[in-house]
Amino acid sequence: MARHMAPPARKSRLVIPRSFVYGAAAVVLVLGSIGLIVFSFYLVSLDKDIRTRFAGVRWALPAQVFAAPLELYAGLNLDAGDLKHELERLGYRDSGSLEGPGTFSLNRQGADIYVRAFHFWDGPRAENRISLKFDGAGVASVSDADSGESRDIVRMDPMLIGSIYPQQQGEDRVLVKLEEVPELLRDGLLAVEDRDFYDHFGISIRGVLRAMFVNLRAGHAVQGASTVTQQLVRNFFLTLDRTWTRKFNEMFMSILLERHYSKDDILEAYINEIYLGQDGNRAIHGFGLASWFYFNKPLGELRDHEVALLVGVVKGASYYNPRRNPVRAKDRRDLVLRVFKERGLIDEAEMRAAIERPLSVAGTKQGGVERYPAFVDLVKRQLRGQYKDSDLTDEGLRIFTTLDPRSQEALERNIAQGLAEIEKSRKLPAGTLESAGVVTSVGGGDVLGIVGGRDVRYSGFNRALDSRRSIGSLAKPFVYLTALEQGDRYNLHSMIDDEPIELRLPTKQIWSPMNYDRKLHGPQPLYMALAQSYNLPTVRLGLEVGEKAVANTLKQAGYTGNPALVPSMFLGAVDVAPVEVAQMYGTIAAGGFQSPLSAIREVTTKEGEPLNRYPIRVKQTLPEGPVYLVTWAMTQVMRLGTGRSAYGIVPDTMTLAGKSGTTDDLRDSWFSGFTGDRVAVVWVGRDDYKPMGLTGSSGALYIWSRLIRDLKAKPLDLIPPPDVEEQLADTVTGLKADEGCDSRLLIPYLRGYAPQSWAPCARAAESQPMQWLREIFE
Repeated sequence: MARHMAPPARKSRLVIPRSFVYGAAAVVLVLGSIGLIVFSFYLVSLDKDIRTRFAGVRWALPAQVFAAPLELYAGLNLDAGDLKHELERLGYRDSGSLEGPGTFSLNRQGADIYVRAFHFWDGPRAENRISLKFDGAGVASVSDADSGESRDIVRMDPMLIGSIYPQQQGEDRVLVKLEEVPELLRDGLLAVEDRDFYDHFGISIRGVLRAMFVNLRAGHAVQGASTVTQQLVRNFFLTLDRTWTRKFNEMFMSILLERHYSKDDILEAYINEIYLGQDGNRAIHGFGLASWFYFNKPLGELRDHEVALLVGVVKGASYYNPRRNPVRAKDRRDLVLRVFKERGLIDEAEMRAAIERPLSVAGTKQGGVERYPAFVDLVKRQLRGQYKDSDLTDEGLRIFTTLDPRSQEALERNIAQGLAEIEKSRKLPAGTLESAGVVTSVGGGDVLGIVGGRDVRYSGFNRALDSRRSIGSLAKPFVYLTALEQGDRYNLHSMIDDEPIELRLPTKQIWSPMNYDRKLHGPQPLYMALAQSYNLPTVRLGLEVGEKAVANTLKQAGYTGNPALVPSMFLGAVDVAPVEVAQMYGTIAAGGFQSPLSAIREVTTKEGEPLNRYPIRVKQTLPEGPVYLVTWAMTQVMRLGTGRSAYGIVPDTMTLAGKSGTTDDLRDSWFSGFTGDRVAVVWVGRDDYKPMGLTGSSGALYIWSRLIRDLKAKPLDLIPPPDVEEQLADTVTGLKADEGCDSRLLIPYLRGYAPQSWAPCARAAESQPMQWLREIFE
């Protein structure tokens, strides 16, 4: 019997209402439209941000601060060794031949120099080649290397000594144009960082795939996929945070940037923006500044191995820091050189030669070659009131200063070495003492060098400008000057009693000053009292001329404070900063003519157009004749008095004028003095004001005398002004009659006030010695 099978049961089907489908589609469409609108607004916002911030002035351009240029001329006191040092300081390379700008060839007989082009304040100077000849006195001749024609003077390109950059950002850069960038740097950078730069649209799909393949094969991340455009966006617009939001923004901003700007514009921006190192609180941005920071020369003079190092540093400025991590940096540099060779940018021989070379990094572990924070601080202060902060940090101004690198180097070296030697000899813990120093020109008021502390690269507290300390006996020349203005009452041989003094002060206290050696020396001629820095004769003289008169002399010399009109002022109870001491002594050195100290010579725009000139402003504030007399007395400080130890360092034939300064309890040690062309001030002390056991002669003079030696300064040439006449006088050693006559000395007097007759020295000494002394010296 046939059996019939039942048909299989049908599965029930889920029936979605058509209205629900339409509704869901509508929601998706609405949400998609909203998302598209939001995304469009997002893109529009990004696009506006890019065009606003990237167009026009793209960077804040710090003001560049330049030292005074080295000027070469026949008769310059500069030998072959000194010249080589100066050229290397400017980043010139001894190549044995003149290969191009920034190279030189030198021997003991002469030198050939390929001078770089430079735009000075008075116009551009093209690159040129010069020849120098030396003789026993220095530079004998300067001529054109090609024509042989004699040159009166050749001005070298000045050293870049600092920048004035935005403190809140700390960014510093030297802007370069793409055509100024060496071809090897441009092509090598793209070979390492972005081979497809001229083919992609901001992001490189090929680069992403290549990086994935390389990283998978290596087992870890060895190659990135960010294009140059993405790196520029990251540095210019975004942060370095590793978030999806930042990466998302970076990708779309890169695409938009490429839409608005050419590839060359983007590459030029990258070359000027990329972060390449840190110098204290200063961030080094761009290859233009990095070339100076690492190699102390312009970008166009870099050699293969130097270009490779800069390109290698892009991967990680801190990790591949060549000063702190030289081995790691060299490995990276050599890897970059191999990439250069693989891409056909250099050949095998060039690659091997470059790999054999050292890193050639200039400067020290701490930073670049030359940084003068104390001097740049003075420049900033003198610019205040003339320029807004934004002008100095954004407009790329070029500030030409008076700084003389040789004077600055000598000041730095002698302060650093001198403090260490003083501490060692006095058995003080290293770092106990601090110091400050200033070197200026005589007559022009140019600040040639300034040091604000023993850490010469520290940009904090500037003792040369801000540390106002009691100046002690540095005040005494102004007391004597005040008296010598009264020619009818005082001359250099006027006798002053060295006897005890007791004065009742307004506070009812008794003030009883004493000489430093706690001894009395009998009547002293005025010049000897100053030479020996005796306190009692100085106070007696100050009381005779009056506190107001002495205070007025201090102000006429350049002191800007308001000293308390008390007798202790005569012994230096006046607080003055070292730079102001330099101003005061500079007025004496210039014969009573005062030039306000200036660190700035010219200011120009980044295109070289002059903005402000800083002419020499001279006015006579002190009478020339009395100033000459006190200058002569200060030469006796160096020959007979508290400064005589300087001649153990400086040749005896060199005439110097100066004065030591020591304060109560030996808290401050000063020495200030001048030569024919230099004024120098040195202070030594402790920041905590504790006694240190040093006088002006045992502390500051130790540094000052070595500084003067190294400055190769001109000797002081004592030429009496018209209102001064000179006479030969007998002098007595120590003013003791039983020692007899010491020598005959040519003494200056204000005209009309010189003694009319002299008693014979030996005969007078045998009879009434003290009476004879009074007759002669009064």
